[in-house]
Amino acid sequence: MIPFLGTALGAGCVFFLKNAIGEKTERALLGFASGVMVAASFFSLLLPAIEQSNDMGKWSFLPSSVGFVIGMMFLLVLDKAIPHLHLEGTEEGPHSGLKKTTKLILAVTLHNIPEGMAVGVIVAGWYYGSSEITFAATIALSIGIAIQNFPEGAIVSMPLRAEGMSKGKTFLYGVLSGAVEPIGAFAVILAAGIFIPVMPYFLSFAAGAMIYVVVEELIPEMSTGEHSNIGVIMFAMGFTLMMALDVALG
Repeated sequence: MIPFLGTALGAGCVFFLKNAIGEKTERALLGFASGVMVAASFFSLLLPAIEQSNDMGKWSFLPSSVGFVIGMMFLLVLDKAIPHLHLEGTEEGPHSGLKKTTKLILAVTLHNIPEGMAVGVIVAGWYYGSSEITFAATIALSIGIAIQNFPEGAIVSMPLRAEGMSKGKTFLYGVLSGAVEPIGAFAVILAAGIFIPVMPYFLSFAAGAMIYVVVEELIPEMSTGEHSNIGVIMFAMGFTLMMALDVALG
């Protein structure tokens, strides 16, 4: 529920910000979110997955590699199956407003699926007694993704408000876009209880899915338009903050 709260708080920006997010602000938010997700994928998911496979000796990289690739491919298939826009995409046509609104919500909802899975996997690892995963590590990842979700909540609600939708309705859509996270987390926790022996695959699968979202969606949007370093700077800040949270609390 912690990451879901981050999305809800971000969607609440519609009540106290102007109708649109400035280009530089959006780049900064996307850059920060990208940094958080990359650090979380590495420190909270891939490293524990590799550590859990140490008994395989020189082949300890194999479960993480396989899970990571499957996670990337899963999001690739999902990306193709669910029609959506890039966050700043536009369409023309008689029903372009409604179509763009629908696709924007689907895009952010798609982003939230691997994040919910990531939290579910690491919580399951702690709950079922993995020595490489502590309760503090689960909190660190949850907080990190909640921080990342704040700008995503704003990015989905603010453009909808700019299209003329009421504040209450845009807030509701922003909140609903994050509802898949607790659902996905609980589903993974239940499944992980059955498949504990392959937990490294679960962890690296979630990492691959998160990295896919960063590379395919967030970074390209962060880099569009006139050249600016704000996204890169905020990426570094997001990565550093998530790394510090994971090390300090883990």
